[in-house]
Amino acid sequence: MSLKVMEKMSSKRRQAGMTTLGLIILVSFLGLFAFAGIRLTPVYLNYMKVVGVIDGVDEEFDGTGATSTAIRKSISRRFDIESVAVITAKDINVKKTAEGYEVVAVYSHKAPFIANVSFLVDFDKRTTVRR
Repeated sequence: MSLKVMEKMSSKRRQAGMTTLGLIILVSFLGLFAFAGIRLTPVYLNYMKVVGVIDGVDEEFDGTGATSTAIRKSISRRFDIESVAVITAKDINVKKTAEGYEVVAVYSHKAPFIANVSFLVDFDKRTTVRR
């Protein structure tokens, strides 16, 4: 092999890897996504509590001939037990339908992110409690 070919091969080997600037950019990018996940996790955990309450009411009253008052009391009691603070029992819509009662929880949750940037997440959980 000639000397020029060996120099090119050795210079290519030395250039393998990531620069410090590239590493800083990559870590910053990954950190931004991790922080977004940390900020959104409580929002979705609260939603899972609301889903549990709505599904629990459906299981409790499905096919029992419940009234809207009994459904509302159960929702209020379950919200107190689960410590749901984002939405109140008054915000849950219970309306009479042909099949029974439709229980609807529609709300938005705003989570701050960085400076004046926020996440706004819309939730919509519906179920029908049959008579």
